[in-house]
Amino acid sequence: MSNFPFRDPWAKREAWRKHPVFSNRAMFANLFPGFGIAVVAFSVYVLVDNVYLSKPQSEASHH
Repeated sequence: MSNFPFRDPWAKREAWRKHPVFSNRAMFANLFPGFGIAVVAFSVYVLVDNVYLSKPQSEASHH
């Protein structure tokens, strides 16, 4: 009999489940790949559209 009578014979085969790649945080971070870049790009688009490409108020209200 070994020194560890309650040793799990499947521990090596189940060790991958505890790897950081399979943590809930890592899974959530990879749920929407590219979402952060898309938010920044859309924010820049809205800023450019509202600031640089908008007509002045005096011309827009005058018919």
